[in-house]
Amino acid sequence: MNIMSNRIHELLHRNLQEVFGQGDAVLRRATIDELYTEDCQLYAPPGKFIGHDALDKFAGDLRETHSHFVYTPHGEPRALHDVGLLAWGSGPHGEVPAYTGLDVIIVRNDKIRKLYVFLDSQSS
Repeated sequence: MNIMSNRIHELLHRNLQEVFGQGDAVLRRATIDELYTEDCQLYAPPGKFIGHDALDKFAGDLRETHSHFVYTPHGEPRALHDVGLLAWGSGPHGEVPAYTGLDVIIVRNDKIRKLYVFLDSQSS
């Protein structure tokens, strides 16, 4: 595996756990500042979010809706050139995921430039 692939794998895992899985707002923001470009873009089912502040608010608001959920990678991350993807599930620890999805990132200068979040299923 090359250096870029290693970095993409790290970004995918850290984003899942330390941004979207992080309940501490200060730690979450520090991680966003570290992992994302200033002009980052998040594309998720509710819409498009641009910049650190918008990403932080989206991740924080999402976390508040299910603070007891954990994010679990499903399989290994994959990388090709400057793009990476990681399948995951989210739900209460040790239970079947309430929903699953796929993160796709585009990397620029070793940071996440764009994140696309695809949701597979969600229970009611």
